[in-house]
Amino acid sequence: MGTVNIKILDSTLREGEQTPGVYFDSHIKLAIAELLDEIGIDIIETGHPAVTDEIYSTVKMLAGKQFKSVIGAHARSVRKDIELALDCGVGFLGIFYCVSDERLNGVFKKDLQDAIEKIVTSIEFAKKENPGLLIRYTPEDTVRSEYKNVITAAVAAVEAGADIISIADTTGFMVPGTSKNMYDYVTRLKEDFDKRSLNPLIAVHCHNDRGLALANALDALRGGANIIDASVLGLGERAGIVDLAQLLAVLTLEYNITGWKLDKLSDLYNLVSTHSGVPVPVNSPIVGKNAFTHCAGVHTHAAAINPMHYESINPELFGKERHFALDHMSGIASVRFALKQVGISDLEPETELLVLERIKSIGQRGRIVELSELPHIVETSKHYKRIIK
Repeated sequence: MGTVNIKILDSTLREGEQTPGVYFDSHIKLAIAELLDEIGIDIIETGHPAVTDEIYSTVKMLAGKQFKSVIGAHARSVRKDIELALDCGVGFLGIFYCVSDERLNGVFKKDLQDAIEKIVTSIEFAKKENPGLLIRYTPEDTVRSEYKNVITAAVAAVEAGADIISIADTTGFMVPGTSKNMYDYVTRLKEDFDKRSLNPLIAVHCHNDRGLALANALDALRGGANIIDASVLGLGERAGIVDLAQLLAVLTLEYNITGWKLDKLSDLYNLVSTHSGVPVPVNSPIVGKNAFTHCAGVHTHAAAINPMHYESINPELFGKERHFALDHMSGIASVRFALKQVGISDLEPETELLVLERIKSIGQRGRIVELSELPHIVETSKHYKRIIK
């Protein structure tokens, strides 16, 4: 697949804190931001300064750092929110306002023109105060809102100075290959901007309620999206959003995008997991404990000869190592490979089989045999062999 131009916005420090029970202390936010910057993330969304004084203070601190990443803040289409964000000195500001008829009439008690006036006034004020500010406008719950409302508000936002229009799949509603897909939505939106000689960047913010956030983001990329939002561990409201590590892996392997320090992802995930209280799932792609661990005998035998028999990703690309689990699924090839790793060779075949039998017995109790145990299993197997003789 040919090279594409895409920017990554990480929202761990903003959307991620909308995960129930998750809050990062300011020094942890600094540590997370430093790793995101080192990895090469384009935009780091650091929070909504109007929510608490501590968030305001932390956003301001991060904006004052000499990061390569652009530091961003979140704001309602409310002047006070925008003033606080501007006072923080951020380089990116995300402004949101819902334009669905149901929300406008039922919640805000406004019509579309009132909403657009509020959006336009907010963007014009922010741009006047900081002409170099990168501004994103998001019609909240974009994909379930009336399209005519979305395009009308988005055009007005761009004409007022917005640089980016974000398509928010706020409820994980979209499904690739159906009539409600991101490829068609992005394509349609870009065509309608082209007709008006407007060319904003298109961002997508995909929630994972149906487990399709990454698939929808890639569908949007195929349609011409320029920015994808993601977070560490996919943290966010309800089922969260696109997982950062999975996104970077696909973009690297399938879209030939390079430049990210992928070997830093494990450090980042461990840090976020520790301070969010959300564990890294063992079967999580790229960063999970089992991501590059082979178990079944036929797998380990083939993978020991040529890893690509049962891998499509080289673990070294992510600073990881290939492992072979020793449990009830192991075969003699797994045992021999593990023995080599601990420096044991030239065991008699009979002893190897006794070692395998012991490993399988332990595995049937629901435990994996660690390499550190293997020399001791060998010794006890030799002893047992002498006894039965």
